[in-house]
Amino acid sequence: MGSIMNRQVVVAVDGGGSKTDVAVVDIATGEVIGTSRGAGCSHHQIGIEATVAVLDEAVTAALMNAGVQPTDVVHAGCYLTSIDFDSEQVAVHAAVSTMPWASRSCVVDNDVFALLRAGTDAPDAAVIVCGTGINGVAVRADGATARVLALGHISGDWGGAGGLADEVLWFAARAEDGRGEPTALRDALLRWTGCATVHDVTLAVHTGELSSSLWWGRVADIVEIANAGDPVAISLIERQGTEIGLLAGSLLARLGLARAAVPVVLGGGIGAAGPALLVDAARRALAERAPLAALSIVTAAPVTGAVHLALESARTRQETSA
Repeated sequence: MGSIMNRQVVVAVDGGGSKTDVAVVDIATGEVIGTSRGAGCSHHQIGIEATVAVLDEAVTAALMNAGVQPTDVVHAGCYLTSIDFDSEQVAVHAAVSTMPWASRSCVVDNDVFALLRAGTDAPDAAVIVCGTGINGVAVRADGATARVLALGHISGDWGGAGGLADEVLWFAARAEDGRGEPTALRDALLRWTGCATVHDVTLAVHTGELSSSLWWGRVADIVEIANAGDPVAISLIERQGTEIGLLAGSLLARLGLARAAVPVVLGGGIGAAGPALLVDAARRALAERAPLAALSIVTAAPVTGAVHLALESARTRQETSA
């Protein structure tokens, strides 16, 4: 299909570890005219070359759906997982910029910014992403930002699906040998793994025959066990919520916003599910550090935030060059 004559478009990408969403937007009207979904694009998992290949395939499909060509793209905004350091941003930007659809103008940044703008357009705000891991950012009207390294345990993080999975094994092992209290998480873990004992699970993880990633997707089960009254499961979900509130409060404090009435949006696979135990604990912890901040769940798809940011960047560039 040929492109519509003189139609200028913007490409917006929200790229995560499990999927990549693309929207093609008419810059004049703001209308989304084409979309696609591709595979995960974490360069930590697959490398930069493969990441760019995933992006190119997804963007090309979206452009075809929109009936436009790569030469019609005036700006590409790519908000991707694992863009945590300046060096990563520079390297991925350099690679993405070689694509025809990104050659005129391109921004590469962390996907937390897309999620933030999917949840709020407030100039002072914060976002927490709780999914596979946990991450967050706070922004201020003057452009200042506060972030964390988000490298897991070594950078002070706790939780997300990976952290919760490790804790389930820890509690299950202690329940089995008597060091800890009984918990339904033990029986759940055996169901998830097909092992006869937690002892067997532990040895299999130790030798590499099993990975705790096998039960990363079982957070909903942990929540269900907690809702049924299991004290250990309750402690896990509430601890995750507390960690979300602590992270949000600390980010706001670093920007001098701890006493401001600002929105804090919560997303990611775990956060967006919004289990009451987790959200209530998050609000309690946030209230201790930022009493006027208001926590809410992001309901819009993160790619809508990428669209907002990409259009804003493209229009700013047009005004500057005019």
